Formats: sequence, C-alpha cells, structure tokens
Amino acid sequence: MDHENIRTLKLLEEIEKGHVPSQRELAKKLNISLGLVNSFIKRLAAKGYLKLRTVPKNRIKYILTPAGAAEKTRLSCKYIQYSFRFYKEARQILKKIFSDFKAEGNRRVIFYGAGDFAEIAYLSLKESGIHLVTVADELKTGEKFLGIKIVDPVNIDSFVFDKILITAIESRDTALEKILISGIPNSKVIIPDYRRGSRF
Repeated sequence: MDHENIRTLKLLEEIEKGHVPSQRELAKKLNISLGLVNSFIKRLAAKGYLKLRTVPKNRIKYILTPAGAAEKTRLSCKYIQYSFRFYKEARQILKKIFSDFKAEGNRRVIFYGAGDFAEIAYLSLKESGIHLVTVADELKTGEKFLGIKIVDPVNIDSFVFDKILITAIESRDTALEKILISGIPNSKVIIPDYRRGSRF
C-alpha cells in the first residue's frame, strides 16, 4: 500500500467524523503540506468521493458520499493487510538487528523517530535485553513514547549510548544527515533495510 492510499484513507477517515476541519487542520493532522491536502481534496471530489458545501464564516464542509464511504472501506481492508505484513517484516528485520547488535557487545541504543516503526522496535528490543536510553524526535519533543519522554535530537550527544537506530521511516535520510551534522560518527548509526521485500 503506497503513501498516497494511506493519506487518502486518513483524509476520508477525518472527513467521516463529521466536524468541519480546515485544510490547515487536516494538513497538521496528516503531517503533510497544505498544498498537498488541497490537491487530495480536489482529486477526491473529482472522483465523487466527497461533496463540498460552503458553511458560515467562509469555511467549506466536506461530506463523504456513498462512493467515498465504499472507498474508505476498501482502503481500510487494504491497510489492515498492509499493517500485518509491515509488522511481520519489521519484526524479522529488527530481530536480526538486535541480535547482531548484542553480538557486537552493544547494550544501549537510542531510537531516532517516535512513530509506528519505533513501537515495533520497542517490542523487539524488550525481547533482546538491550536498554533503550531515550527516543529522539524533533516533532514530538516533550511528548511521551511508551512512558519515555521524547527528547530533541540536538541533545542526543549528551546521552551515553552505543548506537542510534533510525526508526523514522519516511525521513530516514534527513535523520541520518542531522545525526552526522551533530558530529556523531556514521559507525554509531543503524539504518534498518526497510525496502527489503516490502514497501516500508
């Protein structure tokens, strides 16, 4: 399942809730640009999945059509299958990573990214005996990740760790660049092979 289908599903889910979100609110919730939200809405309306109605205060209300509801159901089923495959493949990749990690004598890791992949990594980590030092994510700094306070990536070098595992799937290249700019050597960074046999 590609990112476009996932974003379409999330957008249809938000619209189905019945409130009147602005495109700016939708962009923030879906973590995509305002222009992309606008483009998606126009495309979904053109396909007959949405109807647009003007409401007071110059806002637009998006109404899910029967065709839109059917598309949301189809994408939901597809997403469940995708999520199960994603979880299974991620667990295999992470099991190997943590096994190699431990065999090299490493015991402390930092996660860079606090999304779905990080949650799966945390489950795998718990089975390995490796200690999670902290979780870094600039967009979620100060929030909690499974009881752990998320830190700003600029503070990573103040922690004692053996490796950083990049758990930010969609921004792994940017994450690596930021880590290297902060002076942490490439040898301390693990980038899981998300592309192996799947569409992470």
